[in-house]
Amino acid sequence: MIALIDCNNFYVSCERAFDPRLEGKPVGVLSNNDGCVVARSNELKALGVEMGAAMHLLPPFVRRQATLLSSNYALYGDMSRRIAEILTEFSPHVEVYSIDECFVGFQGFEPDSLEDRGQQLRATVRQWTGIPVSVGFAPTRVLAKVANHAAKKNTAFNGVCKLEADSPMTEGILKQLPVEELWGIARRTGERLKVMGIETAWQLREADPKQVRKRFSVVQERIVWELRGQTAIQLEDMSEPKKQIMVSRSFGRLTGSPHDLREALRQHASRAGEKLRKQGSVTSAVMVFVRTNPFREDLPQYRNRVVITLERPTDDSRELVAAAIQGLRRLWRKGYGYHKAGLMLLDLSPKANRQLTLMETLQTAEEEKRSERLMATMDKLNRELGKGTVQLGISKQGSAWSLRSERRTPRYTTQWNELVRVGCSI
Repeated sequence: MIALIDCNNFYVSCERAFDPRLEGKPVGVLSNNDGCVVARSNELKALGVEMGAAMHLLPPFVRRQATLLSSNYALYGDMSRRIAEILTEFSPHVEVYSIDECFVGFQGFEPDSLEDRGQQLRATVRQWTGIPVSVGFAPTRVLAKVANHAAKKNTAFNGVCKLEADSPMTEGILKQLPVEELWGIARRTGERLKVMGIETAWQLREADPKQVRKRFSVVQERIVWELRGQTAIQLEDMSEPKKQIMVSRSFGRLTGSPHDLREALRQHASRAGEKLRKQGSVTSAVMVFVRTNPFREDLPQYRNRVVITLERPTDDSRELVAAAIQGLRRLWRKGYGYHKAGLMLLDLSPKANRQLTLMETLQTAEEEKRSERLMATMDKLNRELGKGTVQLGISKQGSAWSLRSERRTPRYTTQWNELVRVGCSI
């Protein structure tokens, strides 16, 4: 069985973990440089605030009631790392899907024990970090996503839902789930499926896989098999536009050289930039991660991650490489044999619809055009002459990537001078 662990309202929950006064109140987290709302508490959603709403356009009655905070990616990234570490206490098979989601393998565990383990996992994460999570168990990743959705939306599950491939409960949930809410089904794909008479996840499960592949792609065919309980999808298969983009790869051999990690991350950042531009998005932050081989129990183990915020939303690979190298400088530790390194682009938004803010570090029109021409030329050469034909060199060291955020809370877990202070009087 596979479990999907999803942190509930993650950015808001991180803020509440260190400021309990925010519990039960409408809270929103703002995008880079406080432009628009990128995370909402349930109370803020109840006030009618949509995802992506511009802060300066929020109605006065909302602003009077709500607490609006700047993005604190250093805190969110560190809390994400801590949660992933906690998950390894329950299983060694942990796959990070996004900053607030992980797939965890529970192969070999007694099926009847999984729901109790899920409750124990939820209680442990909440006790050790203050973050509430939902848990969905299923034989495949797609069904685990469905189970997690049910665990989060239906209070009867108490935060943990287990779905079998062919159970009546699975059939009932899939019949109620709109097809476009499935993992890997984009809005336009959902519209095309509806034209074919496929409106629910159950109808997609019962469709002919070959016909689905013929009309769409191999990914949609694999979703059909996954809905039937047959494993067919890896994380890299889900290539539809996402809120995050991840690029990583295991090394051919273990290495303790920071030069090797730097070269790998430089390539990953360049590749992530290509994917970002291909789907017409920009990113506001980069999460960098490294790890040793968890299966080499004879060697010392180390895994860590860090989030680097950018001066402005960008799709320029040069800026992504610089952020990745900055992250590596903070992560690398001597004495370990590294097995994998990668990065994840966070807080993606459409480039065409991006609205500049007065607080943003701006490029001149000429700088922006030069950047677009350079990236377009690189993409064209690599597309036509082969991947890696044009590569970026080593980025300059010591670049300043400070973020101006008027409403940012302290980086409680990553900065000595911002630790929580406790006083008492006798």
